[in-house]
Amino acid sequence: MPTEDLLAGDSGRERSDAARNRAKILKAAEELFAARPAADVTMEDIAKAAGVGRATLYRRYPDRSAIAVALLDEHERELQERLLTGPPPLGPGAPPAERLAAFYAAMIGLLTRHAHLVLGTEVGHSRFTSGPYRLWRTHVRLLAEEANVKDPDALADILLAPLAADVFLYQTSELGLSAKRITDTLAEQARRALA
Repeated sequence: MPTEDLLAGDSGRERSDAARNRAKILKAAEELFAARPAADVTMEDIAKAAGVGRATLYRRYPDRSAIAVALLDEHERELQERLLTGPPPLGPGAPPAERLAAFYAAMIGLLTRHAHLVLGTEVGHSRFTSGPYRLWRTHVRLLAEEANVKDPDALADILLAPLAADVFLYQTSELGLSAKRITDTLAEQARRALA
């Protein structure tokens, strides 16, 4: 959080006007991302819809990908917690293939609810540099390592590729595939890849 958005001192609390602006920006961006493709939403659109100046918007968020990341942050943090400390099979304690299948199911659930936001975070190369992707990649790589696959580094991104928001939206919107059908297919892929 930029220092100008904090109260004086080291309290780490956000100023009330900064909190209001943040809430307005995130609400406007979520509505815009839900209404049309994220690639068609500009920073100018977000500032105008939020009723804030461009300087206010850019001070907090350098680009629309950063805004989408902020929107997704809470949802992804909850999933991360379940992944790291939750019960099996998503959490520790299950065989790698079962954990990967559970991870796929959780991610398809996230995409079902928030694909428009995920798409906003996956602008070009930013998909691979986001904190959540790095965590997902580390998780999948460790599962592949635990399963003793030949090249876990190469396999990690391959196993994550079906979870790209544009792939999910194409499969559900264009091909008419259900989330359950995609999840079932990914679970089978997990068993084959990490058997």
